[in-house]
Amino acid sequence: MKEKNQEEAGKMGCRKRKVFYGWIVVACVCMILFLAFGSVYTFTTFFESFQVEFGTSRSSTSLVFAIAGFLYFSLGAISGQIADRMGSRWVIASGVFVISLGLLLSSFTVTVKQIYLVYGLGIGIGVGFTYVPAVGVVQRWFVTRRGLASGIAVMGIGLGTLGMPAFSAVLIHWSDWRTAYMVMSACVFCCGMAAAKLIVDSPEEMGLMPDGERSMRGDRTDLQNNIPEKSQQLESELTVKDVLKTHPFWLLYAGTFSGSIGVFIPFVHLMPFSKDLGHTTSTGVLLLGLIGVGSTVGRFLIGGLADRLGRRRSLTCMYAVMAAIFAWWLVSSRIWELALVAIIFGTCYGGFVALLPAVTADYFSGSNISGILGALYTSVAFGNLLGPTFAGFMFDLRQSYVIPIFMSILAAIVASICTLFLEKPESWRETFFQ
Repeated sequence: MKEKNQEEAGKMGCRKRKVFYGWIVVACVCMILFLAFGSVYTFTTFFESFQVEFGTSRSSTSLVFAIAGFLYFSLGAISGQIADRMGSRWVIASGVFVISLGLLLSSFTVTVKQIYLVYGLGIGIGVGFTYVPAVGVVQRWFVTRRGLASGIAVMGIGLGTLGMPAFSAVLIHWSDWRTAYMVMSACVFCCGMAAAKLIVDSPEEMGLMPDGERSMRGDRTDLQNNIPEKSQQLESELTVKDVLKTHPFWLLYAGTFSGSIGVFIPFVHLMPFSKDLGHTTSTGVLLLGLIGVGSTVGRFLIGGLADRLGRRRSLTCMYAVMAAIFAWWLVSSRIWELALVAIIFGTCYGGFVALLPAVTADYFSGSNISGILGALYTSVAFGNLLGPTFAGFMFDLRQSYVIPIFMSILAAIVASICTLFLEKPESWRETFFQ
């Protein structure tokens, strides 16, 4: 009786609702990622405060960011599978809570080891239980417009990169870095919990089909009768364990790992790099904001274009252009040159973040997509741990970023080659299921 009432309520809601609820889910995910990754990428605005407060080198300070990044990408392998089995909403809500707690506790730290513990672990675990479940739930709501939906959802990361560092810089200027963390903690908790409450795991729960098509009944059986036999087989048979035995997964894994080595270096070191050239702190904040602008445009524009041009091909191009812009970074010193680096890098980064889950879902879509994405994102975890830390270490050793930037160029080229060798998703699926 309860299920029947829920089904009827879902149908009535669908009749009254003019906007496909999948777009509401996308908007909620966008807000959550804005808060989560905005909290992560504000790290660069606290970089100097940490060095002054705790007397640390650039490599040891960079390690705080690297620990957080390693955790939130590697934990996706766990949180994704939990979300697949038990639902995304409460997993995301728990991640939001841990992020807000980590920010709050960071305001009370008195040693760099405590920062490693509460920021590195708090932000790392919190985002780890937020990102993959949030991105995974969007893949279930869309198929035809998956690239566009993913792009809009992860646009929150770009907007967070644009808005949160500027917001935190104002807070630090107005008071101090400890107060800034307290205010950010309250914002993340209130807004993040509200957004998480509105997330629904799949269109089937509301009597809908992906992309807004109406199903005759709200149960999963009837929905499965309306999708191709290959798709049913893909969803029912491909577990995380199965995917780990396929060559497209490992090509994606190798490419993602290589690309991630350089991807996170600008978020930590572009601002210190500009200050070393004699530019002001406000210039560094501006550069990070321009990354956010480019990232926002890249997620929205490239995600939509890739649905028409081909998502796999578009991802290959993103890596190639990223290699070129890192090469430009090597010879950049004036503000306009660094601004160009920030905008183009941000656009490529936005395209990378939007396309990676969509391309993965093109090969392995189904009920286990969050767990599969989590397994793939462990490659990003290792790249994030290696890139910024190595860049800080090399700067401490040689007082130069030339070697880390050159390494980023080579890594992006390798990533482009790995993605280029991927089969077309439809061809691979036909061969795999024969």
